[in-house]
Amino acid sequence: MTGRNPRTELSRRRLLVTTATGVAALSLGAGALLPRPAQAVTGTVRWVSPRGTIEVLDDYPYWVAKKFGYFGDIETTLEPGPMEATATVKLVDQEQSDMGYPSPGVFSLALEQGIPLVSAWEMGAYDVFDIALPKGSAVKSLADLQGKTVALGSAGWQAICDPMFAQAGVDPKAIKYAEAGSGWGQSLQQGQADAALSWEGLRAQWTGQGLDFDYLIGRNVSKFPANTFIMRRKDYEDASKKELYESYLRGWAMGLEYGHQNPRAATHIVMQQFPSLKLSPEIATESMMQLANVFRGNFEKRQGWGWHDLEAWQTFLTTIRKINQISKDIKAEDVIKNDYVAGANAFDKAKVAADAAGYALPDDYKAVDVEKIRARV
Repeated sequence: MTGRNPRTELSRRRLLVTTATGVAALSLGAGALLPRPAQAVTGTVRWVSPRGTIEVLDDYPYWVAKKFGYFGDIETTLEPGPMEATATVKLVDQEQSDMGYPSPGVFSLALEQGIPLVSAWEMGAYDVFDIALPKGSAVKSLADLQGKTVALGSAGWQAICDPMFAQAGVDPKAIKYAEAGSGWGQSLQQGQADAALSWEGLRAQWTGQGLDFDYLIGRNVSKFPANTFIMRRKDYEDASKKELYESYLRGWAMGLEYGHQNPRAATHIVMQQFPSLKLSPEIATESMMQLANVFRGNFEKRQGWGWHDLEAWQTFLTTIRKINQISKDIKAEDVIKNDYVAGANAFDKAKVAADAAGYALPDDYKAVDVEKIRARV
């Protein structure tokens, strides 16, 4: 998953299953076969962020997986990439990275340009994107922003916003966009725009930085999915690479499960990795939990971590076709793939739960009231 010129155009297998215990087998269902241990899988997976930085709480599942060895012997890298919106898809296409994390809008731009990519892992089951508003703003819906100015960190983020507005019945051409760089939140605070694009996780961090806004929360105003892990189609179609990517994604799935079991621990692991974030334990945990809510989605209706809802994706693709963000119809099943989901979710859940329960929290994190935060995210 970030004003000067308005209206600028948009612009890596099998994870650690530590032992084939009866508990793990039961968690997978009667007669299920556990995958090979991650140590039996080797290779390298390079993953690139769309944010221009990895010093964020967004990637907590990765840092949890690294800490607990859930990736096994797979060599992994997490790279920041340029902040420019389409960089993540370009880097994957140019084989400078193996997986990228674009928004659906940016992914669709790559497809429009004929870049042969598929989405292999749905991180954002709910729409992660929010609209920040000045405190006390009269704006109460997306429709109220017609004719107003929305601040963006990158001009390419217009591909995120246009479909959101179109879904709400607003002509995207009636929205003015202002590219404000890395200080786009500050530009809203300073009155240089009527609203700003934001997202879960960042919403809490902005509060911690003194940027106190009202919000239209994405999951309340949008039926769209959010950012996914994309990969080259040729790698997806290469049977010799399936075990590698399945095991890699299992690491992410275990990290996600860990964060669900113990959000304070997952947060503290990231903060230990990036002390420069300088967020209080409560703000940091709230940021993580906002993200975890989006990543989990309506889990009862999902087939595990990383599962794409093809109906939501088709709604998105149909919407962007109507507003000419893409010039031809795209079928969700052609570019949205759930092939890795079952294998990636075949891990020892009791092991992950034990890891999460056994984490030694420092006193300041023990004091964070998780249930209080859960009630407001």
